[in-house]
Amino acid sequence: MGTLTGIYYKGRLKLDKPLRTKKPIKVTILFEEEETAPLTISDFTFSEIQILLKDCNSSFSDEVIEERRKAV
Repeated sequence: MGTLTGIYYKGRLKLDKPLRTKKPIKVTILFEEEETAPLTISDFTFSEIQILLKDCNSSFSDEVIEERRKAV
């Protein structure tokens, strides 16, 4: 069987396309998270970044290098 999409709202499920079957079929419904706009650099101020990183004892580049070493 394929994948169907639709919208669930106020207790009702509306499929994007109709489905015709000759007998009942078992379904699984997965509720996806709402899509949000990606963050941009303008979403942060320099002072906010300083506060977020105040307890960081390494550099960003060191963290990236370490992460890449672990991935190999």
